Amino acid sequence: MANHFSALKRARQTETRTQRNRSNNSRLRSVLRALREALAKGDKQVFCKTVSALDKAIQKGVLHENTAGRYKSRLSARLNALK
Repeated sequence: MANHFSALKRARQTETRTQRNRSNNSRLRSVLRALREALAKGDKQVFCKTVSALDKAIQKGVLHENTAGRYKSRLSARLNALK
């Protein structure tokens, strides 16, 4: 365990950030899974909410901008394939 004040503070900050990152990752994965299930059922209404969640993940630093763009592109292709 850390002994210096700065090391103790760093440990607390790391724990807080880890929880925040885990929460953001979990939220993103849930939204993506919900969209995939909705597309499998033929529902197209969830797409806007998913794109919003991807954009928020970019802001939070969970995803890189290009990765989110790739997700959006692939998901929109699956959405258009349903039409």
